[in-house]
Amino acid sequence: MADKKGVLTDGPTPSVRGRGAAAQGAHAHDGGHSHGGLASLSLGALGVVYGDIGTSPLYAFKECLGGEHGVSPSPANVLGLLSLIFWSLMMVVTVKYLTFIMRADNKGEGGILALLALIPEKLRAPAGAHVGWLAVLVIAGAALLYGDGMITPSISVLSAMEGVEVASAEPIVFHVFHHTVPLKSCIVPATCVILVGLFAIQSRGTGTVGKLFGPVMLLWFGTLAALGAWHLSKNLGVLVALDPRHAFAFFRDHGFHGFVVLGSVVLVVTGGEALYADMGHFGRGPIRVAWLGVVLPSLVLAYFGMGALVLADPAAAANPFFAMVPKGPPTIALVVLSTLATIIASQALISGAFSLTNQAIQLGFFPRVTVKHTSSEAEGQIYVPEINWFLAAACILLVVSFRESSKLAAAYGIAVTGTMGITSVIYFVVVRRSWGWSVGKAAPLLVLFLVFDLGFFGSNVLKFFDGGYVPIAVAAVFLVLMLVWKIGRGHLADFVRSKSPPLDEFLASLPEPDAPVREPRRGEVIRVPGTGVFMASSSAGTPPVLAHHVERLGVVPKSVVLLTISFEHVPFVDASTRVRVEALGKGFVRVVGRYGFMESADVPQLLAQAASDEAFSPDLDDVTYFLGRETFVATKKGKMGPWSEGLFSLLSRNSRSATAYFSIPPEQVMEIGSQIDL
Repeated sequence: MADKKGVLTDGPTPSVRGRGAAAQGAHAHDGGHSHGGLASLSLGALGVVYGDIGTSPLYAFKECLGGEHGVSPSPANVLGLLSLIFWSLMMVVTVKYLTFIMRADNKGEGGILALLALIPEKLRAPAGAHVGWLAVLVIAGAALLYGDGMITPSISVLSAMEGVEVASAEPIVFHVFHHTVPLKSCIVPATCVILVGLFAIQSRGTGTVGKLFGPVMLLWFGTLAALGAWHLSKNLGVLVALDPRHAFAFFRDHGFHGFVVLGSVVLVVTGGEALYADMGHFGRGPIRVAWLGVVLPSLVLAYFGMGALVLADPAAAANPFFAMVPKGPPTIALVVLSTLATIIASQALISGAFSLTNQAIQLGFFPRVTVKHTSSEAEGQIYVPEINWFLAAACILLVVSFRESSKLAAAYGIAVTGTMGITSVIYFVVVRRSWGWSVGKAAPLLVLFLVFDLGFFGSNVLKFFDGGYVPIAVAAVFLVLMLVWKIGRGHLADFVRSKSPPLDEFLASLPEPDAPVREPRRGEVIRVPGTGVFMASSSAGTPPVLAHHVERLGVVPKSVVLLTISFEHVPFVDASTRVRVEALGKGFVRVVGRYGFMESADVPQLLAQAASDEAFSPDLDDVTYFLGRETFVATKKGKMGPWSEGLFSLLSRNSRSATAYFSIPPEQVMEIGSQIDL
C-alpha cells in the first residue's frame, strides 16, 4: 500500500514516462540519460521519438483537403493550410516542447507523470485519501495517452496500406478460390495481420528490432525531404506560405469552418508529446539536434512539396503523399517503406504505454500488473502483457470498425491535444510554485501555449460523435480505475496506520530472542527459531500483519525484519543509498529499500545487500515472508461507498500478487488475511 510518499507494503502497490519511453536503451542512474555520442543518440531519437510525428504526412495533409471537414484544393486554401502546418510545427514542437517544456525534467526524466513529481508535495498529495486537483489533471493526461496509443498504430498502418490503392493506374484484383477479390478489400485484413504480428512479438523485446529503427527512419525522413524538394522545386511560389498572414487569411475566409479544419491540422503535431516523454532516454541535446537537423526540415519539405503538387494537379488531393511518386513500382516501394515507418511509430507508442503503466504502478496510480523485463542491459525495455493485448484488441477493433484512415482520423486528436493542454497547465504550476517565476513572466507563456492547445482541442471536440468518443471513452475508463485505486490505497493506508500499535510498546511486551523456551501461559509470547520478514507500509509503527500474527498465534521469530519498500518521485535511486538498516533491539531490525519510479524492487536481492550491515546478519536461507491479504467487504458503512469500494476490491483481487511483483520466493511466503471495510 502507499502513503503520501509512495511507500509500499505487501498489498497491491502504488511508469511515457509517456510514449516511446521504454522502447530502447539503457538508463544510467544519474538521471536516466543513455550513454553514447551525440550522433548515435540523435539517430536513435529518429527511430523512437519521431516515429509518430514523422509518419503524419501519410494522412495529415490528405485530411485537411479531402476529409469530411476538409476544404477544396484551391490555391488560397493550400497556402493557408501550409502556413497553419508550418507554424503549428514551429510553435507547438519547436517553441513549446523543445524550448520550454523540456527544461522541466525530473533528474533527466520527462513525461507527464515525471512532471507531477516536480510540483510541491503539499499541492501534489493532500493529506489522507484525498487526491488533489493537480494529481487528477495528471492522471487524466496519462489516461488520455492510452487512447492515443490505441489509435496511432491503427491509423498509421492503415494509412500506409491504403497506398497500395494508388500503386497502379488499373484496378488490381486477386483470384482466390475461383472468386475475384479487389485489392482494396484486402487492405483491412492486411492491416489487421500486421498489427497482430506487431503485438505478438512484443514479448521478445525491442532490442534487436530497435537497432534498425534509426537507420530506417533516417531513410524515411530522407525520402520525405527528397520527394518534397523535388515537387517544391517545380513551384517555389508555395514558400510564401511561410508568411503567417496566409494562416490568418484562411480563418478570415472560412470563419467557423476554418476552426473546424484545425481538427485535421493538429495531425501534424500529434507526436509532440513524445519529445518530452523520451527526454530521459536520449537527453535534450540529441532530441533537439534530430528535430532541427533532420525531422523539421524533412517534414516542412514534404508538406510544401505536397502543396506544390496539389496546386499543379488538384486531383492529387485524394492522396497527396503517395501521389508524389509515379504509379507502379515506385508507389509499391514507398508503401513498403511507409509500412516499416508506421510499424516503428506504432512500436514507440506501444512501448510507451508499457512504460507509462509501470510508472503509474510505482507511483500508486495503477494496480499491479505483470511487468517483464526483456533485456538484461536496458532497464527501460519492458513488456506488460495485459496492456499489450488490450491495445491489440482495441487497434484491430478500430480498424475493422472504421475501415478507412479518413474515418479513423475523426477519432484522432482529442486524446493527444487534451494531454498537451494538461502539460501546459502543470508546467505553469511548476514554474510558479517550484521555480518561483512571477505571474508576469509565467502567465504569458501559459496563454501562448493554451492558444494552440485549446484551439486544437476545441476543434477536435467537434468530431466527438464522428469517432472522437472512442479515445475519450477509453481515457474515462482508465481515469476512473486510476482514481479509485489511488483513493482506495489512501483509505487503506489510513486504516493500517490506525491499526498499527506504537513499536516501542509492542517491543516492550516481547521477551528477548534468547529467552529460555518453556510452556507458555495464556497471553504470553514465545520466540521461535528463524527469521521473519514482515512487510511494512511505513517506516514507523508496528506492521498490522505482525501485530495480528502475535495476537492470534503468540509466537515471534527470534530474528524479525520490518521491511519497507519506498518508491520515490525520482526515476532512479543511487545504489549507495538503496538500503537503510536500523537495529531496533530484541532481535528486530528495520530495513528500508528505496527505489525510483523507473525501477523494480527485488526483495531477496535487497536483503542480501542489507546483510552487509553490521546490524543485520540473519540467515537468509531460513527466511519466512509474512504478507497481508486484505478482503474488502464494501458496505455502506465505509468511507468509499459500496460502488467504489467494490471496484477497488475487484482491482485488488485481480492485481498481481506481491510475491511475484517483489520477486519473493513463493515457497517461503505465509499470508495472513483480514477483512476490511473502507
